[in-house]
Amino acid sequence: MPKIETTGKQFYSLLGKTLTDSEMEDIFPVAKAELDGHEGDTIKIELNDTNRPDLWSAAGIARQLRSYWGEGETLYDFFSTKDETFDNEGRCLIVDKSVAEVRPYSIGFAVKGHTVSDEDLVALIQSQEKLCFNFGRKRKTIAMGIYRSDLIKYPVHYEGVNPDTTSFVPLGMTESMTLRQMCSDHPKGKDYGYIVADKKVFPYLRDDNGDALSFPPVINSDRIGSVKVGDNALFVELSGPNLRDLLLASSIMACDMADLGFQILPVKVLFPEETEFGSELTVPYYFQDPISCPLSLVHKTLGEKLTGDQAILALKKMGIFALCSENVLYATVPEYRNDFLHAVDLVEDIMIGYGLGNFKPEMPRDFTVGRISAVEEFSRKVKDIMVGLGYQEMVYNYLGSKREYVENMHVDGKDYIYISNPMSENFEVVRPSIIPSLLESESVSGHATFPHNIFEIGKVAYLCPADNSGTTTRNNLGFLASNSVMGFNEASSYVNTIMYFVNKEYTLGALENDPRFIEGRCAVILCNGKKLGVFGEVHPAVLESWGCSMPTIACELDLDSILGE
Repeated sequence: MPKIETTGKQFYSLLGKTLTDSEMEDIFPVAKAELDGHEGDTIKIELNDTNRPDLWSAAGIARQLRSYWGEGETLYDFFSTKDETFDNEGRCLIVDKSVAEVRPYSIGFAVKGHTVSDEDLVALIQSQEKLCFNFGRKRKTIAMGIYRSDLIKYPVHYEGVNPDTTSFVPLGMTESMTLRQMCSDHPKGKDYGYIVADKKVFPYLRDDNGDALSFPPVINSDRIGSVKVGDNALFVELSGPNLRDLLLASSIMACDMADLGFQILPVKVLFPEETEFGSELTVPYYFQDPISCPLSLVHKTLGEKLTGDQAILALKKMGIFALCSENVLYATVPEYRNDFLHAVDLVEDIMIGYGLGNFKPEMPRDFTVGRISAVEEFSRKVKDIMVGLGYQEMVYNYLGSKREYVENMHVDGKDYIYISNPMSENFEVVRPSIIPSLLESESVSGHATFPHNIFEIGKVAYLCPADNSGTTTRNNLGFLASNSVMGFNEASSYVNTIMYFVNKEYTLGALENDPRFIEGRCAVILCNGKKLGVFGEVHPAVLESWGCSMPTIACELDLDSILGE
């Protein structure tokens, strides 16, 4: 979770009062935060939620607490909307079509009227880093630069350039470097250059005089991009692939800087093509849609029959303006928030604003006694048996890659469950069998003394047309043994021992067309004609795919079926 630090002087100034550590511990949950430490004048705060980036600063937390206490409403009257656009006074940011394939959007705003202090500079850098690193996924989706506006000749140009011929002196350096050199030689280039390193052109920000502002998302220039204590006119620019995320981050930053005492100045952004907000946009820009919620959902979710007025007051304490008409709440989303995806998100804010301490404890109406499920009790018994046989228990993920579950096992995977939009190819398939997980451990254990005996009891899932959901989830036992003398007889002996101790009669049948095992050296385990599991010698082709060199046996048993029988 995000953590921030601030000085007591600045935090109390933003808050309008001084708090003791005990008072901070009591009130911080309102801002989804907790006091992480207080040493001298340094206050450390840990945030307990990642969907409120507006709270990742001292200004954001102070804003939330002031709203909760009802100590003055903060009005941010510098936001343009689709119906009203503020005068940009000649400040423009022109986005060139050449950046479309690398980092298509850039927006910005300017500020003046407040002299940057040491504390302000630390706070601005922290807000910048938290938004870019956490919300912006380490600058992949949001990169932010702060510049000395009095050195800029508008309009500012955002364009794609040749990385081998474009150069400037980067922040912290004394000599000019090309953009490609920055990726390999500058400390920030080593951290973030990979984001654009494989592109034909690199993003480049310059003013109308041709003076460099920055190489987004890597590094600012050493002249215009080096903000110092004493500056009182700044330009804030954000770039990335998602315009809505950029607008939210710019709104958060603008509100934070307004709270610090800056006057926010609009900047017109000119895009080469139409966006969902048009080809021209004046930033800061209010883009959020209003949200509604029936009072009945509030009552059902919270178990408290709040009136419309009570709900409105609770939302006001969270900084949200709302009305109630015909038992439906209509709320205007604050400029610095965009976390309302469903009406229940509004209910959450009502709950916090109303106060958790105001909900009366209620005894459960139903009396129940917790106990271990039958399958869990059975699984624990089987674990004891496996440990007694000299096996070591393993624990694995339930998601894996197609390479692990399909390609390395030499199966077609037609009955496997695939994730439609995986964040990584390492988590694109729901585990259909425990054996691939065991083989993955074996593949990295060749240096360990043999024999290797490992097992896991866990869930597997696969397609099942007979089930209403189209899938089924089973509790399975999988075990693997690897040694120079391991073979079918050893595997059969282990299976026989397990079935003896669980008091289950069984027979063996021929296992055909299973490419995981050597044909003729494997079997299917049956009870009353029902398949309970399979075992055998792992096929050399499968072992080669995993990089295993020692003969290996594997078995998988369906514990649900054994328990059911």
